[in-house]
Amino acid sequence: MELIYHLAPAARWHSWPAHTAYLPAEFAADGFVHCTGERATMLAVANRFYRTAPGDFVMLEIDPARLSAPLRWEPPADPAPNAGPPLAALFPHIYGPIDRAAIVVVHPVLRAENGGFVGW
Repeated sequence: MELIYHLAPAARWHSWPAHTAYLPAEFAADGFVHCTGERATMLAVANRFYRTAPGDFVMLEIDPARLSAPLRWEPPADPAPNAGPPLAALFPHIYGPIDRAAIVVVHPVLRAENGGFVGW
């Protein structure tokens, strides 16, 4: 089983109804759920884009075979100016909510005092 990974604010994740498929706040604007195909890439994404975001985060490990929404591997969107080179050639995007049955493990994400993400 090859997993994909999604980073979520812990407060949103923990307040989401337990028996309801999960949607991140960005879904309405983006039309899909951002994921990565590797743990190391998720850590790099977290540090590049969420380092200054306050609060705790969780990482969802997702089994793509259990998703009811379409999954597409696509190139990254144009990054913000000075964001650096793409962190992967393709990223998994889920075009709908994440079914609870597809979430294999939820890890709390560990952060350093400077806000950097260091693991789970």
